[in-house]
Amino acid sequence: MSRQQDNLLLFISRDWSNTEVRKNKMGTQMSSARRGIATEEMVQVAKDEDVSLDALLHGIAKGSIIIPKNTARKQEIKVVGIGQGLKTKVNVNIGTSTLHQNLEEEISKAEVAVRYGADTIMDLSDGGDINMIREKLLQAAPITFGTVPVYQAYVHGVEKFKDPLNITTDDFLNAFEKNVRDGVDYTTIHSGITKDLARRIFEVQRHGGIVSKGGTITAAWMLKYDKENPYNEHFEYMCEIARKYDVTFSLGDALRPGSILDSHDELQVSEMINVGRLAKKASEKDVQVMIEGPGHVPLNEVAVNVRLAKSLIGNVPYYVLGPLVTDVAAGYDHIASAIGAAVSAAEGVDLLCYLTPAEHLGLPTAEEVKEGLIAYRIAAHAGDLVKIREKAIKWDREITEARRTLNWDKQISLAINPEEAERIRNRRQGQIHSNSAPCTMCGGACVYIMLPQQRMYKKNINGGIIEEPEKTSTTAT
Repeated sequence: MSRQQDNLLLFISRDWSNTEVRKNKMGTQMSSARRGIATEEMVQVAKDEDVSLDALLHGIAKGSIIIPKNTARKQEIKVVGIGQGLKTKVNVNIGTSTLHQNLEEEISKAEVAVRYGADTIMDLSDGGDINMIREKLLQAAPITFGTVPVYQAYVHGVEKFKDPLNITTDDFLNAFEKNVRDGVDYTTIHSGITKDLARRIFEVQRHGGIVSKGGTITAAWMLKYDKENPYNEHFEYMCEIARKYDVTFSLGDALRPGSILDSHDELQVSEMINVGRLAKKASEKDVQVMIEGPGHVPLNEVAVNVRLAKSLIGNVPYYVLGPLVTDVAAGYDHIASAIGAAVSAAEGVDLLCYLTPAEHLGLPTAEEVKEGLIAYRIAAHAGDLVKIREKAIKWDREITEARRTLNWDKQISLAINPEEAERIRNRRQGQIHSNSAPCTMCGGACVYIMLPQQRMYKKNINGGIIEEPEKTSTTAT
């Protein structure tokens, strides 16, 4: 019997009431959980999420929760848990392109992402000195950090041969190992697209084509050399590397739809079936894994997408890009996709990858990174109000109380972006700066000024009204 099978049996038969906590973990977060050993990261996540440590270990052990944290990461980071029963997390993408490389801009974006509450960040750089860029961004963003190793292979081909497809199987694998050794916490690996699926691309003739850069690089390479996808063919070897460093696989959706017209076609679903199988292989080797999803999905199919994915992949954490619910919102794709993101989160998606106003148009600015991130934090919270309502509703309850009592200081401090809330509050002439004063929208017609008794209600911790004892009057004789 293998060590992984031993761990699985220990997990199934474990008495979860006697969890051991160790300062230094051995193996992966998953293997530790399967032995009933809580790591420092698990203790922190349980505290942050307000869940019991035993429940968290149980989720990690069965693969429904992950804590991406590379053992080679040099920086102290804020770890997060991603998965079933936890808050929906938000990822921010940054990075250079072949046409524009400015390290200071990317560092600024990373700092904005951290400042405004990103849970994870991905460096998608494919232009310039990407090794140096990755090193600097790892330092600038002390949060969970991901990359797409096939971009490293692409850059290698361009720099050495002036041909991005003049790369070998070893170049694919070396790129993965390089990213892992550099300390990234998770890697998007396009393992689900096979040579057979790549051949089907031209028969299916999608409206939007294949829009994943990593997927396109991989498909073009397979078709040029008539070889299998190295990230599929050598997946078990990659699992050994991932287990050594406790790197999480984010199994990429190379064939995600790039238009709502292509949503849920045979290419997308076939790849999803493949990555579901690979996720099971990774779990058997104690490697943490999440699975990526679309993309572009019409609103009536968003919930269906999540349910279909969960039926194919089980309770493995699901990580979606958007999804965009329309293709016409260029310049406002952060809004169009946040609609799909909120529905996805409510249905059980665990990690949302943001879009910015620059999506489909160009590299985003730091300000556009902030706009996209705020939109997605709203979407994540909206989903959590359905998914984990009793925990999520506390924030809304607090700000509602502050609003009803005209407690402006508290209301602004509780806003998802206090800086912007305060700027808008104070920008008009005539605004009275007092906690009991109305805003310039309603002025003297403010409902809490017109009926001030509303501000006097006393609420209990669950939001119910605390009944005041009736006052009795006596009649003098």
